[in-house]
Amino acid sequence: MLLMFGSATAFGLMAITIRLATAHVPTQEVAFFRNAFGLLVLLPILLRPGHAPLRTRQLPRYLLRSGIGLASMLCGFWALGHLPLSQAVSLSYSTPLFVTIAAVLWLGEVVRMRRWAAVVAGFIGVLVIVRPGSSGFQAGALIAVAAAMLSALVSIQIKQLTRIDGPDTVVFYTYVFWVPLSLVPALFVWVWPTGIAWLWLLATGVMGTVGQLLWTRALKLGEVSALTPISFTQLPLVVLLGWLLFGETVDRWTVLGAAIILGANAYIAHREAVLVRRAASQAPCATAKVNE
Repeated sequence: MLLMFGSATAFGLMAITIRLATAHVPTQEVAFFRNAFGLLVLLPILLRPGHAPLRTRQLPRYLLRSGIGLASMLCGFWALGHLPLSQAVSLSYSTPLFVTIAAVLWLGEVVRMRRWAAVVAGFIGVLVIVRPGSSGFQAGALIAVAAAMLSALVSIQIKQLTRIDGPDTVVFYTYVFWVPLSLVPALFVWVWPTGIAWLWLLATGVMGTVGQLLWTRALKLGEVSALTPISFTQLPLVVLLGWLLFGETVDRWTVLGAAIILGANAYIAHREAVLVRRAASQAPCATAKVNE
């Protein structure tokens, strides 16, 4: 629980530093420095003496995963830099809804009626925040939704990659590809950072990497259903800092939509945990029948 809370705090602070950094350099450049500084933080951890070798036979898959992940990152960073922070973060929580759909279409997973109902409820929450057709609609909100959708595809790919490679290997090769891939779009809009901008860019890379490492370790130790609600603490932290630093307020539609999305996510996580426990409890029985 402490690891997940630390992860949520790190990701929340990263959202703030992204907003601060985009006031000085373009979004593409923020993404590049986030990856470059993040890799520098990772190398001493993953390449320390005694750490397991980081070998893989899935380099083409890592290239695909990194390309889609970079597209998601650019969309998400743009949303954090240009939309109200509360709206951008709330829409990012729609990723598990897209993951459920992608798991059915891509992995052939079976999803029952109750989880589909939660997915539908979650998308209602997205519509409440975006409000298409109303005077409060911002086309930029669709970029935040696109980031969540692309992030869902990345989640499916990570699930496939971790069937063969360990979590640290997945993180390492992702960053190895991310750095050169993110440099390409950054070069077209390059502006050399000056002064305080270097601090925000460094903090973005450090907070993003720390949040990712804590998140993977939290999920390794605890159940998703218990830890997912803790990850939602990122939202009130971002809302508070957005108010203190940028004078942002939260409209009632964002509050209502976020509550619906978070509730749907909590239920989906609970159902997944129930199914995992059920499968684990049935496995010994099936083995006993085979051995009879």
